[in-house]
Amino acid sequence: MPLAQGLPIQTLHIPNGAGGTMAAELLSTPQADPDRLIIYYHAGGFVFGSLASHRALCSYLAQFSGAQVLNVDYRLAPEHPAPAAHDDALAAYQWALANGYAASAIALMGDSAGGNLALSTAVRARDQGLPLPAAIVALSPALDLASEGESHHTVDDPFITRELMGFFNAMYVPGGDVRSPLVTPFYGADLQGLPPVQLQVGGWERLRDDAGSMAARLKAAGVETECTVWEGMVHCWQLFAPALDEALASLEQAARFIAARQRSSTA
Repeated sequence: MPLAQGLPIQTLHIPNGAGGTMAAELLSTPQADPDRLIIYYHAGGFVFGSLASHRALCSYLAQFSGAQVLNVDYRLAPEHPAPAAHDDALAAYQWALANGYAASAIALMGDSAGGNLALSTAVRARDQGLPLPAAIVALSPALDLASEGESHHTVDDPFITRELMGFFNAMYVPGGDVRSPLVTPFYGADLQGLPPVQLQVGGWERLRDDAGSMAARLKAAGVETECTVWEGMVHCWQLFAPALDEALASLEQAARFIAARQRSSTA
């Protein structure tokens, strides 16, 4: 998909979670607030995905939000099984904190597996005593890796089949427990104290109930939570921006949620 026009992209190499480095791209419009940052974790079941696969999505997110967007190329399975992706996701947040971004001006965002990483990173940051980000946005989030939700068994998802979910789990958590706190630190965890969370999910996807169940848990824990079910939409429909109007509308909704909660010294 084409990128938003007039949007510079800066290639970076930042620390990963294993003492090495990982590639990242910083996208921003010329008018972007340099203090505000959205860290974006791409989809792909912890196995696929890249900077290129989500570059267009991140470009429109940068355009709509007025913030800088950091597109992170975290390590993938099977070469790098759990908790590599989760460690890299936290490392990206730590890099931002160490490089002049205030936690109150940072948002964590991702789609599918990346939505898992966004929420996981906030939980791990809280548990490690790090300052928490301003907001979290998870699109079509993969939060129920055990596939216990009703929609995992009742929705005929054209993109995410039961077999594909099993493949992703086998690659990222070979012979392991998908409920492990290394993979789903929010599974059975206390969610109190997390920043505001927005969840968006398509009505025609297997992971629909992942978002609904998590929204209920977050609200019960006193976390400010929005959850929108986009009827008729498939898994990660935002990747069809700008061709699909609903994709652009979804990203605009996420951008508004984030911008309303980020705090910038230049605001």
